[in-house]
Amino acid sequence: MNDSAQDHESPRPAPAIRIRRGTPHDAPRVLEMLDGAVAWMNARGNTEQWGTTPYSQTNGGADRVQGYFRDNDPFVAELDGTPVGALVLDTGPNPKVPAIPRADEPERYVRLLITDRRHAGHGIGAALLAHAVEVTRRAGVDLLRVDCWAGGDGALVAYYERNGFRSTTRFQVGSWPGRVLERRVNRAASVIN
Repeated sequence: MNDSAQDHESPRPAPAIRIRRGTPHDAPRVLEMLDGAVAWMNARGNTEQWGTTPYSQTNGGADRVQGYFRDNDPFVAELDGTPVGALVLDTGPNPKVPAIPRADEPERYVRLLITDRRHAGHGIGAALLAHAVEVTRRAGVDLLRVDCWAGGDGALVAYYERNGFRSTTRFQVGSWPGRVLERRVNRAASVIN
């Protein structure tokens, strides 16, 4: 043989993402992901979105994450059995943020979407959002909404738009600019012919 097998190897396929229901045991790992996201944003000069304090050290941060797993509908994305992302759904926006209007119809609301920045580029967030669409469909609900930071260059808003959401409402909490986005879930598309 004059060439090594490695020279002709096909690129490896992206690892399979498995999404499962979250449990309270996942909360510490999700808190680590949130801390990692703050550090990642800060390293890129973004100190406005979540500040500079690790999420686990913010006032109520750890309790908030525990509450997501106790009071909401949490899901965890795994790669090879390792949690690498989380999604938390609820039936509406956080009632502690009155700047976000409630919908006039039943909805599912993305309260948290986080991915481990060490696994960026694997489509974890998109897979979790697709899962949110499916959960919303199965619940017989047509509206899926999310809110996000709308500052900086607008990249986060654009991310949700690339994932099928459309911008609806702008809001402001102090100096923090936000945007509500929505996605209509076509229940008929989930019916198998």
